[in-house]
Amino acid sequence: MPLTVQDLLKDRCQDLQFELIAGSKGQTRLISVSEINRPGLALGGFFDNFRWERVQVIGRGEQAYINQVTLKKSKESLREFFKFGIPCMVLTHHAEPQPELVQYAEEFQVPLLLTSLATAPLIAELSSYLEEKLSPAITVHGVLVDIYGLGVLITGDSGIGKSECALELVKRGHLLVADDVVRVQYLPGGVLNGKPVNEMVRHLMEVRGLGIINVKELFGVSAILDSSRIGLTVHLELWDNSKEFDRMGMEDHFVEMIGVRVPRITLPVRPGRNLAILIEVAALYERLKERGINTAQQIEASLLSKMGDPALESKPGRETRSSKANPSPPIRTPYRRR
Repeated sequence: MPLTVQDLLKDRCQDLQFELIAGSKGQTRLISVSEINRPGLALGGFFDNFRWERVQVIGRGEQAYINQVTLKKSKESLREFFKFGIPCMVLTHHAEPQPELVQYAEEFQVPLLLTSLATAPLIAELSSYLEEKLSPAITVHGVLVDIYGLGVLITGDSGIGKSECALELVKRGHLLVADDVVRVQYLPGGVLNGKPVNEMVRHLMEVRGLGIINVKELFGVSAILDSSRIGLTVHLELWDNSKEFDRMGMEDHFVEMIGVRVPRITLPVRPGRNLAILIEVAALYERLKERGINTAQQIEASLLSKMGDPALESKPGRETRSSKANPSPPIRTPYRRR
């Protein structure tokens, strides 16, 4: 979704203490990247590797450079700077802008913003906002629940019971993030963050037979969460006797979303199965796998180790070398009072 300077001012003008002092006609300029640029030598006319497409932040160092170098030698280099299609320019520390900055900002319709924040805090807050707004995102039909700190995306055909399962998980003390449609956003570091598509449906859940319920009002603020990192997807599928479902868990399965592979399990749905408990256990098991603990693989490794042990090839009835070295302790029957 395109982001303009006008959107930036609308969303964060108060938080970032922005004041538009020149170039108001350029508020429709697009901000296309989340990185911030501090223009150093570009202000003096050296434009090699100049990242003009970024928001330009002018701190105290850049302001001193403009006063002592750029304006004393020639204003032409500063004029050439504004000819680039920069989205906007931000002056920090509530510094008094030089008349030339205001003049060129108006001439080339570049929004010139003033803030009382220091340079480092401004860059941190602005970068975080731009990353959230400009990161690639998709919408997924499903329910997102935070289980023990792990975001679990429950998918499946319409009417299979995703919302009912999520409702049971909420009753068990877990947190609802989004129901029906989930906005999945890519964040730096290969993180997928899930949240509701908009504010209107936040904390709402549709349950067939009951209608739309407000989870926050029913269960309190401790039952909802604004967003969660997606670490597991659970796909609900109707039980099919002709299909063989995974019983051992020897192989890990994944689904790709926005270039990120997310672990995926398929749970067959049939009467009598408690899906909420199964998903809860799946989330716990996934957290164990993240720590390098995989029960199925441990069993396989143990079996392969025993199959390759020469002691197993000895004749029956004989004591093996391993049994002599590590004799089994005697089994003791616990004393029972009569």
